[in-house]
Amino acid sequence: LTIGFARRVAAYKRWSLILTDPIRLLRLIENDARPVQFVFAGKAHPHDQGAKLILQHLAQWKLDPQVMKRAVFLQDYDQEIARQLVQSVDVWLNMPRRPLEASGMSGEKVAMNAGLNLSVLDGWWPEGYDGTNGWAIGPERHEGETHEEDALDAESFYRVLETEVVPTYYDHDEGDAVPHRWVAMMKRAIITLAPAFNSDRMVQEYAKKIYLGE
Repeated sequence: LTIGFARRVAAYKRWSLILTDPIRLLRLIENDARPVQFVFAGKAHPHDQGAKLILQHLAQWKLDPQVMKRAVFLQDYDQEIARQLVQSVDVWLNMPRRPLEASGMSGEKVAMNAGLNLSVLDGWWPEGYDGTNGWAIGPERHEGETHEEDALDAESFYRVLETEVVPTYYDHDEGDAVPHRWVAMMKRAIITLAPAFNSDRMVQEYAKKIYLGE
């Protein structure tokens, strides 16, 4: 099971939420019967010291010999790396602080490639998520302090991964290597998300107003 997490490194994106409970995370990635691997990629603004600290924290975790075989950070993140990631991962992870996510276009791209989103209900995901085409982290709204929100969302992330995402991916009958429940969710993601989250209307409007003068 390959989980992708790639985007601009900023505090509100909450990269470090993944490492809230490193022992629990290690149990997930060390499970040889149902292995999980993470692919990270991103860049921090040169003057954003907080973002640089986030990357340093992630880099230190990744150097653990127990972690190295199941986690990788792709350097020099650019559009080509982003394109390959959204086309290839099984799950796309997004954990922004509510309500700061403007949209989340990377998740929309993943859905068009039959990937599944595991995301906080912010940006586009409250509209896109219907309970059958991916997974939600935490509630849609949180009224408490930020540290409380972080703790609740971290717990939700681990719980959903352990009890829903991983079991669904590895759920198949003996002698049948196809995880049929997972495939059904992939199809639901394409059917429900691709027609609603695309650039069709925008292109048509540009053509009519700018090129055709309508």
